[in-house]
Amino acid sequence: MNDASHSTDVSDGPTEEPTEQPTEQPGMPSAHSAPLPASPGGVRIDHLITSGTFSLDGGTWEVDNNVWLLGNDDECVVFDAPHVSAPILAAIGDRRLVAILCTHAHDDHITAVGELRAATGAPTYLHPADRVLWDRVYDTPPDRELADGDELRVGDVTVRVLHTPGHAPGACCFVVPELGVVFSGDTLFQGGPGATGRSFSSFPTIIDSITSRLFDLPDETVVLTGHGGSTTIGAERPALQDWLDRGH
Repeated sequence: MNDASHSTDVSDGPTEEPTEQPTEQPGMPSAHSAPLPASPGGVRIDHLITSGTFSLDGGTWEVDNNVWLLGNDDECVVFDAPHVSAPILAAIGDRRLVAILCTHAHDDHITAVGELRAATGAPTYLHPADRVLWDRVYDTPPDRELADGDELRVGDVTVRVLHTPGHAPGACCFVVPELGVVFSGDTLFQGGPGATGRSFSSFPTIIDSITSRLFDLPDETVVLTGHGGSTTIGAERPALQDWLDRGH
């Protein structure tokens, strides 16, 4: 993966901000704008927002991050552990945390991993290509490596790993076919691909990841993002040429 030169873009999402921004108070459960699916076995999606900073290439910016939990009344997984652990632990409650699944290792997505792992004993999963970012935050490695095609069972649903580099070299998305959702991290947002104007990112690579991996999903697939509002594959697919024309 080739490093990209630093730019003045300070958003961790698309350069053009998503049109829907979260309205919930940071650290509080989300009143999501549309009902989220649940499985026959009771696996549901919970959402909250945490706030803090993102730092890279000598800059630091205030950001709000989505935190998504997938599970039933007995067990769950969490996608990313941004900023602070307390609200995430509150959302987990007395359930067993099966795994902390990292979409990538920008610091705003992993700051609370250490505390969450210490409090629950849950293993942290990260694609090895993102160790270059992880090692800037932690002295110890993640517990397990993610690989494209990996699957993890949660209740009666399956979480499938898609390696989608571009925003970061080890960026991954997580598809749950039974629920028709994909947890996209910072790879795809409402309004375009994730930012690629910083170190370890690449616009051509993220476009390839989106078109060859995410656009293979059905149009109705709900995209649950790392920042801002949700979208669908079908809503974003027609904008591809616009993204190519603007170059971000």
